[in-house]
Amino acid sequence: MSVSVALAAKDGARYLHSQVASILPQLDEARGDELIISTDPSSDATSEIVAELARETHLIRQLAGPGRGVQANFEQAIRACRGSHLFLSDQDDVWMPDKLAEVMHAFETSEAFLILHDAVVVDEDLHELAPSYFESRGSRPGVWSSILRNSYVGCCMAFKRELLAYALPFPPDIPMHDQWLGLVASRFTTVRLLPVQLVQYRRHRSTATSDTHAGLWQMTLWRYAVIRALRKRERELI
Repeated sequence: MSVSVALAAKDGARYLHSQVASILPQLDEARGDELIISTDPSSDATSEIVAELARETHLIRQLAGPGRGVQANFEQAIRACRGSHLFLSDQDDVWMPDKLAEVMHAFETSEAFLILHDAVVVDEDLHELAPSYFESRGSRPGVWSSILRNSYVGCCMAFKRELLAYALPFPPDIPMHDQWLGLVASRFTTVRLLPVQLVQYRRHRSTATSDTHAGLWQMTLWRYAVIRALRKRERELI
């Protein structure tokens, strides 16, 4: 089994070094592991930093991002992954030293196609804000529960390559790629929640996703879009 980590980067110069430094020691080049970093056009030195990191190790492969937002950037990174198991990574979090080993053990001891683990929520300087993302979010598996209140955050997810047959391409009108992956896994395969904090999940003003709610009308539109996309994907898979 080999591991691919898909990281979408944009304007991430401040945090990239610490995130990549937490990932690389857990990858095994001999096993065929890799870190795919897709870099969208940025206003800082993100692309240059990734290029420098890629020159230092064969584990990193850099892609020029499509420049159409975070979902398209992640989809490109995911499509480039060659591993049997895929991990998603934000550019500004920090992996715990045993994250990869714990998640791979969870795959080996279950039939799950997707593993969702817990995280410690921290601020931009890594000061703890909440000891458990699961508890603060009320995370639980299932399609309808996650349509109403999304539990699937990308930095806490890993999945088997086979899930891509159900999940790709990402529908154009879904709110976020990680929610889509989690919902598809819940609807068509199996999901396991792992109650272990394996990431320092950084929350700050420039994060691409937010824990705050959009307006009621926007939330209703997003939920409708997700339900419609799931039904359409189900018809396509028959």
